[in-house]
Amino acid sequence: MEQVVAAGTQFMREVNSVAVVRRLRTEDRMSVSALAKAVGLSRQAVTRSLNALAAEGLVEFGPVDRDSTRAGRPAQLVRFRAEAGHVLGVSISPQDVRVAVADLSGAVTATDAVQLAAGLGGAEVVETLLSTVDGTLRTAGVTAGITAGGLWFASVGTPGIVDPAAGLIKLIPSMPGLAGDLLVRRLTQALGCPVYLDNDVKLATQGERRRDADRREDSLVMIHWGERVGAGIVLNGELYRGASNDSGDVGFLDLLGADSPGTARSPQGLGPFEDRVGGAEIVRQAAAAAGRAGDEALLSRIEAMGEHALEAVLDAVVAGSPAALEAIDVVARRFAKGIAAIRAILDPRLVVIGGPLARCGEPLLAALRRHLAGEPLDQPALEVSALRQDAVVHGALLHSLAEIERTRFGLVRPGSAW
Repeated sequence: MEQVVAAGTQFMREVNSVAVVRRLRTEDRMSVSALAKAVGLSRQAVTRSLNALAAEGLVEFGPVDRDSTRAGRPAQLVRFRAEAGHVLGVSISPQDVRVAVADLSGAVTATDAVQLAAGLGGAEVVETLLSTVDGTLRTAGVTAGITAGGLWFASVGTPGIVDPAAGLIKLIPSMPGLAGDLLVRRLTQALGCPVYLDNDVKLATQGERRRDADRREDSLVMIHWGERVGAGIVLNGELYRGASNDSGDVGFLDLLGADSPGTARSPQGLGPFEDRVGGAEIVRQAAAAAGRAGDEALLSRIEAMGEHALEAVLDAVVAGSPAALEAIDVVARRFAKGIAAIRAILDPRLVVIGGPLARCGEPLLAALRRHLAGEPLDQPALEVSALRQDAVVHGALLHSLAEIERTRFGLVRPGSAW
């Protein structure tokens, strides 16, 4: 019985500490009395939590507030020590690696992005990443390892099918050299802190869902649209992963008859849907439209950009090129079929377009809405990602912060956010 009481007491202290930290993180500093009122606890309970948090180096008592107008003894101020630790967010794609360091309040202190040359092997990608992470940590003034002010947790997003529990990339057609545990193993050795690995779209979906502190979508599908196409699904406020952690692989849907008998499969391992709406097809459509329109400038840019030709087409869309807009309209008509299928099965309130195609903004949304207008079911709201290319890194930082709260206080499930 005494053990049960002790466990219950410890649990309540942890609950109180979480409430105190969450509130204190949103303020520059607060008095103990104001904090107690804000979290709905007694001053004594808050003081106990603050003393325990101070012993861990997470809060700091400051001088009394001599500017206070209240009667009686001046209030003592306390602040959350966001600098007590740091987290790392990493995004890896066939095009680049992106990293960001944030303090415990979530404030980003350093970022970097490095382009990847085509055809790099897995070991070369990992070495590039390690060098980029090392430089970013030095810029932020953060040391590796779980030390005071050091790096406490890292989260990484990659394409492909990932097993987060095992830290394994099970299948990654766009970067086959990264399959296995190489990435997590080398990062863990270099950083001296826990490293979490997940699918990039799933992390991006978590980041997108929490892009606005006052707005958390409980019914959301985020579709990453670029060379490949994948989706992250939020239902009833929870990220849905599926039995194999690869729910949302919409690129492998055959909605357009691309996988009919006699149709060759993509040598790049693309699914039927992404083969008809992905980056390579967008470039092909843009080149054809530019040829018909005699747009030699666009044709030259596409040819000059080579493997980065999609960027040239997206630049042309933003600039209002008729040929590029014609290409976007063609693939938007096909892509709308995928959105309609998602609507029929999941009925999300919102569909967010992320990845490279998010750059197209309103012209892309207008084309999608036009092609969805004839669907018999009411369609979800459409938006482009507010975070764009930073969605994966942002989601990775949020996951790292959630893991620190979970491991410090034992109350938050993996994948939730502060």
